[in-house]
Amino acid sequence: MAAARPDPDALLRAAAQEGRGRLKIFLGAAPGVGKTFEMLSEGLARRRDGVDTVVGVVETHGRAETEALTRGHEIVPRRTVAYEGRTLHEMDLDAVLARAPRLVLVDELAHTNAPGSRHPKRYQDVEELLGAGIDVYSTVNIQHVESLNDVVASFTRVRVRETVPDSILEAAEIEVVDIPPDELIERLKAGKVYLPDEATRALDHFFSRSNLSALRELALRRAAQAVDARMLEDVRALGLGGTWAGSDRIVVAINELPGCDALVRAAKRVADGLRAPWTALFVETPRAATFGDAQHGRVAAAMTLATQLGGMVATVPARNVVEGIRSFLADARATQLVVGKSRRSRWFELWHGSIVDRLVRDTPDVTVHVLPMPSAPQGERRGGRPAGSWGSPVGYAMTTALVAAVTALATALFQILNLGNVALLYLLPVMAAASLFGLRTGLYAGIASSLAYNFFFLPPTGTLTVSDPENLVSIVVLLGIAVATSQLTARVRAQADLAAHSARTNATLAGFLRQIAGVTDPNVAAQMICDDVRRLLDVDVVLLAPGAGTQMAILSASDPDYRLETMDLAAARWAADTGAAAGKGSGTLTASEWLFQPLRTGDRVLAVLGVASERPGNPVRADQLPLLSSLIDQAALVLERLRLQAEMRDIDAVRTRDRLRSALLSSVSHDLRTPLTAVIAAAAQLHHGATPDLIATIEGEAARLNRFVANLLDMARVEAGALKLAIEPIDLSDAVAGAAQDARRALEGHAVQLDVPPDLPLVRADPQLLHHCLLNLLDNAGRYGAAGSAVVVTGRNHYGEIRLSVIDHGTGLPPGREAEVFETFRRLAGSDRVAGGTGLGLAIVKAFAEAMGMAVTAANRPDGNGAMFTLTFPPALVVRDPSPESLM
Repeated sequence: MAAARPDPDALLRAAAQEGRGRLKIFLGAAPGVGKTFEMLSEGLARRRDGVDTVVGVVETHGRAETEALTRGHEIVPRRTVAYEGRTLHEMDLDAVLARAPRLVLVDELAHTNAPGSRHPKRYQDVEELLGAGIDVYSTVNIQHVESLNDVVASFTRVRVRETVPDSILEAAEIEVVDIPPDELIERLKAGKVYLPDEATRALDHFFSRSNLSALRELALRRAAQAVDARMLEDVRALGLGGTWAGSDRIVVAINELPGCDALVRAAKRVADGLRAPWTALFVETPRAATFGDAQHGRVAAAMTLATQLGGMVATVPARNVVEGIRSFLADARATQLVVGKSRRSRWFELWHGSIVDRLVRDTPDVTVHVLPMPSAPQGERRGGRPAGSWGSPVGYAMTTALVAAVTALATALFQILNLGNVALLYLLPVMAAASLFGLRTGLYAGIASSLAYNFFFLPPTGTLTVSDPENLVSIVVLLGIAVATSQLTARVRAQADLAAHSARTNATLAGFLRQIAGVTDPNVAAQMICDDVRRLLDVDVVLLAPGAGTQMAILSASDPDYRLETMDLAAARWAADTGAAAGKGSGTLTASEWLFQPLRTGDRVLAVLGVASERPGNPVRADQLPLLSSLIDQAALVLERLRLQAEMRDIDAVRTRDRLRSALLSSVSHDLRTPLTAVIAAAAQLHHGATPDLIATIEGEAARLNRFVANLLDMARVEAGALKLAIEPIDLSDAVAGAAQDARRALEGHAVQLDVPPDLPLVRADPQLLHHCLLNLLDNAGRYGAAGSAVVVTGRNHYGEIRLSVIDHGTGLPPGREAEVFETFRRLAGSDRVAGGTGLGLAIVKAFAEAMGMAVTAANRPDGNGAMFTLTFPPALVVRDPSPESLM
């Protein structure tokens, strides 16, 4: 095979581009997606990089954000054109050429220039700029592309008159500026695209969600086509070989015949060559119900192979193969089909027709690849009819009885019925037999009915002789109608059975997903997977996960007493390492009693599912393999979801630790430095003699440092789970008085009002932790209450629960954000909780309160002049009987 060489035409086109500027188009689905904004932003970036950039023309449409971006650019003044009493402003092409920048920004590529301009269209101005060696950035919406003009008009009902030739886009670099339709609609409603009146009209017509979605799809597809065209041009110019098509979708139709695995491999090669997604399709027709184990096994093996090779698999029910394939091709928008053609006799093709020929004829827009396949093995009939497919003795006996019953009924009614009506009665056993027992029993009923009709009712009766030619015609017609009726009835029955089977399979998978979808514990999910697979397939199940080295850890099993032998573990390890099935019935390590299937997502094997059965043969029947494959796929998705959730929790924990570490460093750098500075300054003054003020300053700042360090240690104990509770009955009036005494320095300048009745019931709590909670709440109130205001502590018995509140007078908390004050290192901006403090005190209060079984809430005072923090002791913590036993 000769080596690929560069395409001369491609080389000539590449040479013609030498010395020309490069065009980059910012393509959008509709006005308002941000094309001009993106163009100006990228232009500014290039300008900062030292590229000589100017603005040739930009239409801001009054958008403030876009106008702000133009201020950083050099703008070439526009030229004025007088037209029909109006003054129009157009890009000054000559001024831009005279300026000769390296890059020029030209908005609205599809714009029509004013009459009298050098070029009627702006894209022609751009072509001249490119010819002068100037790079151009420009914008255009997808509806302005010439080849899509009719397509856009078909669903928007708006025909755009200003268009750009496709050749312009094919020669340009494309950047899609894309936002979701809902976001664009919100921008429109906010007045960021059109004026309010225009926006209302646009929402009712062009800017509907369906139109925007269709335009978005067109923009993305057209950009992909442009990229593909440029890529092919580069490939030809470089002389690269191989297939370089894009946007293809491959479907391979597999069947029950030997060699269907070769079809899957061929489809994989085609998909790899086209870099396209591919799907293995099996059409489940009524004939599939007659498959034997060997045929079911070949279909399941082909499906498994397709999954292992990276393809998708699909099974669709249909009346016949051609109908099923055509339907799937239309739904999947496939462009290429891979099918096999086995050797058939000329008579067979004349009688049954050729599936391949019908597919080629009925799918003109699909490329069909036909591969030769061997015939069915000798002794294996087409359709794989198992023994007994000709009907059961019970069916034939009941059909005979039905024919006899109709004969007796017709004999009894013969005096009032004519021969034609008697013949119609014999259609009843035909339909009943075909519906209940199948086609062949129905055919038997038709023949038996014809013979009974001839023997008992056609003269001469009692013989099978027919004396009247008209009666012979009646027998033939009756037999023909009976055969046709039995065929139609049997076909309806087969389709009903197929639909019921599909419904059962879908219901099984839906039930499996419904049970396991809400599980958040991996251990529970593993057990549910084992239990459901055992229930659905009647097999023993074990789920293993790859461990360290060559070890396999059992996650769960349908029976905890299962013990895996060395060969079983080796097969499980093989399945985990290779991502392929191993064990009994797989072709690898078949000495194992278990069949191990990997649960994988992408290239990762999450676990291995093992199934075994006491029945002879393979652990799973051939007709159950598709269901097992679907269950494995769904189980893999569940395990992957749980794994990702666990990873996200770990990531969130790391982020939280990083945030806390940063906040801690910031807090330490500020809140330790401030009291240390005061202590150092006071200590320096001690050289000149101690005064009461200096001593008080040292004591106060040292206490502040001690409180800060204590808060850090308390929070560390909370996060480490090292809190140890010493619960005992506490008198709240004493506890509040003691806390107020210890917090007197923090409450300087505030009048403290303690309104805690001494007759409040005792509460059970940890005295030290409760003291810390009260200290932090009082410190918070003293720190953030207005100067000279009162700090009030109230205690109330509210329907059996005790509520202890600390109330300050200040600006309060931002409405709706009260709960945020309890977050670690949180100091709310826009409230009285922003200045000073570490953001630890209230977080410690919440942690300590919850550890003791209490609740803490934050709210604004009813009059809005301050905040109120409430500790709530539930009835379980309230001492009702102050007997010595209850105080223990």
